[in-house]
Amino acid sequence: MKKTRKIFIASTSLLIGLVFIRFSLSKLTSNPMVVEQFIEMAKPIGVDPTFFRMSTGVLLLIIAVLYILSALGVIFKSKKPNPLVYLLGIGIMLGALLSEFLLRTEPKWMLVVIALFITTFSTINFLMLRNSKLNTITA
Repeated sequence: MKKTRKIFIASTSLLIGLVFIRFSLSKLTSNPMVVEQFIEMAKPIGVDPTFFRMSTGVLLLIIAVLYILSALGVIFKSKKPNPLVYLLGIGIMLGALLSEFLLRTEPKWMLVVIALFITTFSTINFLMLRNSKLNTITA
């Protein structure tokens, strides 16, 4: 893998992983604003807002760890990350975007921008890895 690609993939993976950690912690620590938002979003689909919030927080935390491990693997071991990590990130962000537009009375545009940023860079990383010739794969 070329050095510029390694730097791009490692830096974007690390940044996205840290963003995921920030959002997972706000859900898992019951931030009052987040609790209120999940109560609003849970009503249309009829699920328990606490379960919805906590399960989302756990999923985000798992994906955050995978992104950070991918970045560290590229930085310290020159290993190609598993492209499935980026598909997980894309999937959870597409779910977040759908939630913003379908479950909220009015979308929080800053969250939409962040989700689009993550989706865009995860897609770029996925496509670069898919086209890469390196055979070593780690999580």
